[in-house]
Amino acid sequence: MKEFTVRTDARDDLKDITQQVQQAADALGCSEGACLVFIPHTTAGVTINENADPDVVSDLLHILDKTIPWRDRNYLHGEGNSAAHAKASLMGFSTLVPVAGGRLVLGTWQSVYLCEFDGPRSRRVQVQEL
Repeated sequence: MKEFTVRTDARDDLKDITQQVQQAADALGCSEGACLVFIPHTTAGVTINENADPDVVSDLLHILDKTIPWRDRNYLHGEGNSAAHAKASLMGFSTLVPVAGGRLVLGTWQSVYLCEFDGPRSRRVQVQEL
């Protein structure tokens, strides 16, 4: 397994980590199969989505914030970051990326994103060859 750290810049942030995942796959010697990308945090997640238009990232964050607002009088979690936990659970804590010929197999417009919902922070990302 390889691990790297990503520094996020805002409370809600999507960081393109495709290159770091590729470097981890290279270091693992993963040439065929898949890599599991795992985020070992409860208020951050991972997803694959469009990398060409930055409005897609803005729209995703906006949709998540409207669906799960940061403040809600009905949240019970004492730390005050219930929205971050819910958003991370919706996005998921892992994704599987196919690998062929030593390269991540992603669509033309796709990238792997770390999804931050309780930042800014330093987050760990783990990559495991499967």
